[in-house]
Amino acid sequence: MPTKAPAKKAPSTTKSTRVSPSRTRARPRLAYLVGSLDRVLRRRMTEALTPVGLTLAQFTALSVLDARGEASNAQLAERSFITPQSANEVMSVMTERNWITREPDPNHGRIVVLRLTDDGRRVLRLGMEVVRTIEDQMVKDIEENDTTLVQNYLELFERNLRG
Repeated sequence: MPTKAPAKKAPSTTKSTRVSPSRTRARPRLAYLVGSLDRVLRRRMTEALTPVGLTLAQFTALSVLDARGEASNAQLAERSFITPQSANEVMSVMTERNWITREPDPNHGRIVVLRLTDDGRRVLRLGMEVVRTIEDQMVKDIEENDTTLVQNYLELFERNLRG
């Protein structure tokens, strides 16, 4: 008994049902979202830190010193996301306010070692409180495990891009 060949389909005469690109919204690229979040966070943190008497650069620098114990001006600039010239200005103001000390490195004559003072720790704690409020708002609808996962991925993204 011969087998029947499958019937060929006639070409479709109906128009495609694709949705016009102007009617759908593509999801933003991850890099765009990270950049947008960075801008929003910077603005919100700047606004929240102003009443405490801190700039965002000062808060970041104090946080770095708190975490590291001490740093050179160049190290602090890199970890605080500012230029060495800006770091010099930030450190001068923080030294005048007695938030940090500047001492010559005993092993290298051209390096100055920066350290946090008790006054610096006090103002940093105030800054941490306002920043924690912003972070809490940012993750308010996310489970704690998912927040940890997001943080882990962001750290991985940074490592991958730094090389």
